[in-house]
Amino acid sequence: MRYVTTSSTEVFSLLNSIIYFHKAIQELQRAHNHLSFAAFLYATIGAIGTMLVAIFLSTAEKWQPLFHRYVRMGLAEYAAAISIIIFIGMPHVGELASLDRSTLHVSTSFKPSHPERSVFFVQFWHLPVTWIFAAIIPGFIITVLFFFDHEVSSIICTIDRYGTKKPGGFAWDIVLLGTTTALCGILGIPPANGLLPQAPLHSESLMHTEKEEILISVDGEEKVEHRDVIRVHEQRWSTFLHAGAILIFISPPFQHLLGLTPTSVLAGLFMFMGEQSLSVNPILYRFFHLLTPPWELPILPRDVKGYRGVHVYTIVQIVITVVIFVVTLTKAAPAFPVLIIILVPIRLLLMNKLWDRETLRFVDAWACRKGTPEDDKDLLAGEVSEKDASPTVPDMRFQSAASQA
Repeated sequence: MRYVTTSSTEVFSLLNSIIYFHKAIQELQRAHNHLSFAAFLYATIGAIGTMLVAIFLSTAEKWQPLFHRYVRMGLAEYAAAISIIIFIGMPHVGELASLDRSTLHVSTSFKPSHPERSVFFVQFWHLPVTWIFAAIIPGFIITVLFFFDHEVSSIICTIDRYGTKKPGGFAWDIVLLGTTTALCGILGIPPANGLLPQAPLHSESLMHTEKEEILISVDGEEKVEHRDVIRVHEQRWSTFLHAGAILIFISPPFQHLLGLTPTSVLAGLFMFMGEQSLSVNPILYRFFHLLTPPWELPILPRDVKGYRGVHVYTIVQIVITVVIFVVTLTKAAPAFPVLIIILVPIRLLLMNKLWDRETLRFVDAWACRKGTPEDDKDLLAGEVSEKDASPTVPDMRFQSAASQA
């Protein structure tokens, strides 16, 4: 991950957003196929309503002076949960209760849902040896997907905007992810991993402003200045409580409550997650620049020649994302993580020949460290030129031998 740049992470984040929106559309398509037209219209309203209410509540911290500060924080941090609860209960009120609806399928007994399985764990000792070796291929692909997914998600959630002090702490989560994936394989269920193990939505909900003392020099005198700094509450309790709540609601009898959730609410949650991921993606703002008149565009740094290179770079990112998304809709979908990884050498070896250095320096940077690939090349070139320019020290032994002769 040392060589991953924000170019790849932005494409991956945009791909996640598109997949979220696509999953929402799929849920509404299923509702259209199985529900009456009136019920389908309400399902559409419920999905859009779930998303809009969650987006509205997520801005609660800006409602000052309305409500107490902690009330606003609670509304913002649990915006999605509050919206989901509202639209789970709404279909049971008034005339809406008479409409047919599609809800999440849950198990009614403690046994495998597959009719051909009588035990929870996979009896792998009964499988042909060839099947075990054949499983290495999808296993490798899942490993690549989860590793890259986890690492990129951690990068997105620890960017400078969030002011994290210990971003490396997320690296330990990959150990937990590997353990749970192994257990899921033994139990014969899909790997227990979301599309984004660490969602930017979680980081957004933990943001707060705190005072920080900064030592500055004014007229040769050092003074302490207090500034407001945005940081994230770095703790493990929120993720632990979320995981605990998930464990509770997939266990009887709470699983019955989970079964009351309309699939339209799930579609609304997908749209909300997609919107939250897209809203912080730089590709979106550079795309807006494509639609902005040239005289109203922000002023570029002096060394960047113009917006043409920036616009072409943005279009290429969008095209790459769409191509990878199309691949996920085909039988080659399991191989899409490989395409994401291929973007890394493409950026380092090919794109620097198609765009000038200053444009790439403006739109891209290292994802896990300070600076850009162009900065590193300039530093390396400077060290080489200094070595070449340094005067050669003559060997004094030969000089003294010549003088004696």
